[in-house]
Amino acid sequence: MTAFTNSSESNMYVYESPDATGFRLLRGPAYTPPTGLIRDPSIIKHTDGKYWVVYTTNWTGNTIGLASSTDRLNWTFVRNVTIPLTVQNTWAPEFFIDSNGSVNVIVSLSTNGADFKPYKLTASNAALSAWSAPQVLSGIGPNNIDTYVVKVGSTYHAFTKNETTKYIEYATASSLTGPYTISRTGNWAGWGNPREGQALVPLDNGGWRIYFDGYTVGQYYFSDSYDGFVSWSAPQTLPGLSGFARHFTVLKEVVSGGASLPVNVTRSFQSVNYPDRYVRHRDYLGYVEQVTSSSAASVKQDATFAIVPGLADANCYSLRAANGYFLRHWDYRLRLDANNGTATYAKDATFCARVGSASGTVALESYNYPGRYIRHYNYELRLDLYQDSDTFRADSSFRAVTAWA
Repeated sequence: MTAFTNSSESNMYVYESPDATGFRLLRGPAYTPPTGLIRDPSIIKHTDGKYWVVYTTNWTGNTIGLASSTDRLNWTFVRNVTIPLTVQNTWAPEFFIDSNGSVNVIVSLSTNGADFKPYKLTASNAALSAWSAPQVLSGIGPNNIDTYVVKVGSTYHAFTKNETTKYIEYATASSLTGPYTISRTGNWAGWGNPREGQALVPLDNGGWRIYFDGYTVGQYYFSDSYDGFVSWSAPQTLPGLSGFARHFTVLKEVVSGGASLPVNVTRSFQSVNYPDRYVRHRDYLGYVEQVTSSSAASVKQDATFAIVPGLADANCYSLRAANGYFLRHWDYRLRLDANNGTATYAKDATFCARVGSASGTVALESYNYPGRYIRHYNYELRLDLYQDSDTFRADSSFRAVTAWA
């Protein structure tokens, strides 16, 4: 994630996250342009192997800025690009890489300080030093800003802020430049208003996440969709960064390394911060409880699980008890249930391994509720949204150790 912040619109901060929820600072400030501002930084990974950001250079004027980095930590100013139009404002440039590989920037332009419209610029070379003339995205506007486009299949989906109503609207088209049809207006997704700075990212489980800024209340929110952008989850505040990070974009990358578990073996899961306690089921509910060599055989059995490929995704994991039931979440509580063969059950019983708070430990993230982790609270196992605290990270970290039974 690349963002500017409430404390500075002249410095860019860089974050990363294993789950699109719990973002940790990589470097801040990571980049300060030689002149002007760095609002609304949008990030891509380019074919040259570098990371690039495009950003708003000032409140007025007709330029956008470009910077690049090989490691996301050290950034170099590349150039300012002049828009060949007579405009008063050049705001919120957003990178968009089309399915044909073309590198585009969607930017909000205004000739009079109002009546913003989205325009497309397309890079004419791999060096991103030459750009096409701006072309309007027809059907969006007048007076729409922060337009963010994603493509799914052959359809372009645009999320744009109506500057009159202050709601984020939704439009679709068969071409990047339109014509777009705006089909969702007002409070159609339950996000409220005023909202702006929207950006989207695909999730590992097939869903999409949108982030947006509730700038008048000092909150940054996210919301998820699993049905082609029709319905969305209730907005939640972004842990740790809500009210601090401003108008950012998130780049999803698949990288090597990370946490993993062995499969088709039995293990017990030891709490990191209560090492005498282990994950176990009791009366079909999940707890962390004391287990010792003198514990009853039934207790040891209840604290032993077979690790198998995830029922919903073989890249993740499911935990099966000796009776064949799986550990799954229900109403955010961990419990043991028989497999009823439904897709919902499979997702509820699938967890993805993330790096835990201590060396050699894992945190288990819910497959169908990204950003929520198995954690203990009052020794009960729950599925809680990531919190940017040492306590949460310890409560949600476990060691997979030799099985008690």
